[in-house]
Amino acid sequence: MSQQSPQESPEGQQVPEPAAPEHTLHEPAGAVGFAQIAQEMAAKSTLVRKDNGHIDLLAAAGGVRGIAESILPGLVFLVAFTLTRDLTPALVGSVAMAVVFLVARLLQKTPLTQALAGIAGVVLSAFLAMQTGKAENYYLIGFVTNAAYIVAMVVSIAVRWPVLGLLFGYARNEGLGWRARPERLRAYRVATWILVGVMALRLVVQLPLYLAEMVDALGAMRLIMGVPLYAFGLWIAWLISRPVEGSEDTETTGDAAAPKA
Repeated sequence: MSQQSPQESPEGQQVPEPAAPEHTLHEPAGAVGFAQIAQEMAAKSTLVRKDNGHIDLLAAAGGVRGIAESILPGLVFLVAFTLTRDLTPALVGSVAMAVVFLVARLLQKTPLTQALAGIAGVVLSAFLAMQTGKAENYYLIGFVTNAAYIVAMVVSIAVRWPVLGLLFGYARNEGLGWRARPERLRAYRVATWILVGVMALRLVVQLPLYLAEMVDALGAMRLIMGVPLYAFGLWIAWLISRPVEGSEDTETTGDAAAPKA
């Protein structure tokens, strides 16, 4: 028995094609492709909204394990170098800590992405410090990645695809609809600027310490201005970008029901 064409009804009449998604009717092909990529990235994001309407900062930071993987290798390096003033035990301890986290994930069969990125960063940082014989170069990669994030976020603002709009939009069930609303686009651009400010503040505070070879102070600032400052900036950006109470957007996002901070 032959199969019916999906374009025809049993009576042989033509059936209209399904409507294209809303954003494909108004966006050029390149933008549609970018939107699909953005949607996939947002789906993998750890950003989630709690029942009270606030962002889950612990989940955004990667959970307890993610925070430990981000902080402990650097903390081990800082403590060991401060106590011994010797690069070798400090670097070995830092790399060993990153390896422990990777092995733990392998044994528990949990996703390796964060652990692999972490150990790659630690190994590269240790290599630079060992090759140059300068402890402050352990933190050099952090400056490069921080500057790269700043450039990427500023570009996203300039092309009207602010990074936090992509992430927060899906967390709030807005999808990409916020791009068609000037006030929502403006809110997410401001939110992204806040995160740019966080990244820039790190450079302003830490670069002079790096240039002055003040390793102890640099290491302490790197820890303080790492996850804690990032989480604070993300929380402020979330509050700043909330839809105005009573607007059409609050019906979509549900933020109107959340208690005020």
